[in-house]
Amino acid sequence: MNDRVLGAAALLLAAYLTWQGWGLQAPFAYEPVGPRAFPLLLALVIALCGAWLLVKGRFVAAGNPPGANGRIALLVGLVAGYALLFQWLGFVIATALMVTVVGRLFGGTWRNCVVGGVSMGVLFFLLFDKLLDVVLPTGILGGLL
Repeated sequence: MNDRVLGAAALLLAAYLTWQGWGLQAPFAYEPVGPRAFPLLLALVIALCGAWLLVKGRFVAAGNPPGANGRIALLVGLVAGYALLFQWLGFVIATALMVTVVGRLFGGTWRNCVVGGVSMGVLFFLLFDKLLDVVLPTGILGGLL
């Protein structure tokens, strides 16, 4: 795939995000910007990058090394599993499992991956849920958090 094809795909993705994000509205005003701000800003960044690739792109990407496509497919499956189990397991456990498995996938030791996964799950929960007041699911941990 060359840069211009990727740029065109990025512009299509940005158009889709804009189309889907434009109609997002909260039933009540809880933030000044509302829920549509994130997808529209993301679409803008993707569109700018895609346009840059269309204008300046001239390189052809090298093929993936052996085994990379399998790891990419596994990552897609992991993200889907994370999304499915996020509510039931809760943020801390789902994030700890995801970070641990992704760390192992990229060659980390079990010890480092588990410590990193648990640390990220707990610290990000504390940051978002307690400090920034973003409500995250506690899942099976229930009232412990």
